[in-house]
Amino acid sequence: MDIRPIKTEADYQTTMKEIEGLMSAETGSAEGDRLDILVTLVEAYERNHYPIDFPDPVEAIKFRMEQQGLTVDDLVPVIGRKNRVYEILARKRPLTLRMIEGLHEAFSIPAESLIKHNSNHGNHAA
Repeated sequence: MDIRPIKTEADYQTTMKEIEGLMSAETGSAEGDRLDILVTLVEAYERNHYPIDFPDPVEAIKFRMEQQGLTVDDLVPVIGRKNRVYEILARKRPLTLRMIEGLHEAFSIPAESLIKHNSNHGNHAA
């Protein structure tokens, strides 16, 4: 089994084509084992060269609202008064830890998405 590390974009593209050809390989077969190894190499290459960045907190909230058909009223129990929800959505007020925890628990928004950029927010509430 001749398998080499993926070091360049050309190596990556070649490996992706090979993976495509092995997609129907049976688990436990030589081809299936090769597929597992190649996928692991591709995942490592992608992790280093195409890191996935979490959306900013407001985009994460808006995405979940759209996805679940939520309204500003649905966020009031977690964030606070309606005007506070609008301030958060307009990026005029940063999320508090209590809001982050509530949004994560109530709407399953990844905490990592809610924390990102929040500490670097320029408009800190008084």
